[in-house]
Amino acid sequence: MGYDKKPNGPSSAKKGFWRLQGLLLMILLLVITGCSAGNKNGNNNPEPAGTAPSIQTTQELPPTIQTTQELPPTIRTPQELPPATEPPRETVEDTGTVPAITESDWSGYFDGMNGTAVIYDPDEDQYMIYNQELAETHRSPCSTFKIISSLIALEDGIIEPEHSVREWSGEIFWNEKWNKDIDFHEAFRTSCVWYYRQIIDEVGADRIQAVLNELLYGNCDISDWEGRLNTNNDNRALTGFWIESSLKISAKEQTQVMERIFGRDTHYGEETLEQLKQVMLVTQQDEAVVKIYGKTGMGKDKGIVVDSWFTGFADTPDGRRYFCVYIGRSDGRAVSSAKAKEIAVNIVSDVCNTL
Repeated sequence: MGYDKKPNGPSSAKKGFWRLQGLLLMILLLVITGCSAGNKNGNNNPEPAGTAPSIQTTQELPPTIQTTQELPPTIRTPQELPPATEPPRETVEDTGTVPAITESDWSGYFDGMNGTAVIYDPDEDQYMIYNQELAETHRSPCSTFKIISSLIALEDGIIEPEHSVREWSGEIFWNEKWNKDIDFHEAFRTSCVWYYRQIIDEVGADRIQAVLNELLYGNCDISDWEGRLNTNNDNRALTGFWIESSLKISAKEQTQVMERIFGRDTHYGEETLEQLKQVMLVTQQDEAVVKIYGKTGMGKDKGIVVDSWFTGFADTPDGRRYFCVYIGRSDGRAVSSAKAKEIAVNIVSDVCNTL
């Protein structure tokens, strides 16, 4: 006959529950005991009191490990080179190459006229300048440009000094010295414009432009080739880009151009330079210690003298010096290229004889 057996103790499910609780308690005690032992015996660099222990995640790399995007500080890609390792070209050229400028009081030579004077010593790389603002002002070169046109024509064989006579057209010009057949030497010394108008046309604009660019001649502007901007004359035999027209240059730049032509680094032929020197030599100085070479120039605006020049170089016992004297418009004064030449010869002689 069947009957229900009465259980003697807790059910098997309850026994399993308590056994699991006991096992978890033992594991927890072992973990706590192990961590305490590790802190006492294995940590030589404990965290400061009150500071939570540092925990590194797998995303945090140790400081000594660099990712491929993080180059060490001593490594540079070509685009990251410091500027100091390769300074710009213009910085290199400008550093230490700027000539010294000494302001000189030569006002007594000008006697109240609006003028400037520049002397350049290439050995010392030094300028002596009176009235610096005017010395750096662009003005028409006028007949001082005959130095450049003569240089090119001699170099290219367009002028052969011993066979350089050109026939006069018969037109009567204001300067009676131009009213005849004339050769290179006389044309240069009398500043015969019609002679040089022909020379420049034969040289041509391309050649003129190339030389001006090479010499860094002022603004290098020959755009008004025939000289139509000239307000003082409309006779195209007596006008051109170099006479109160498009071409401009400063007194300081005139000395720089003279040095590029007659200096140590010139690339013009020795014969060409010697022929040019002969016509530039100032007369009546055979016994002078300082020999002066130069060219005058003068321009008018509506009948008034506005530009007067004398520029060139001087050979002295101490070397070659380059100079320029310029006189601008000076109302009420007898301004002329002859006066500019007189002032230049006096300043250069006095300065170079006392150096």
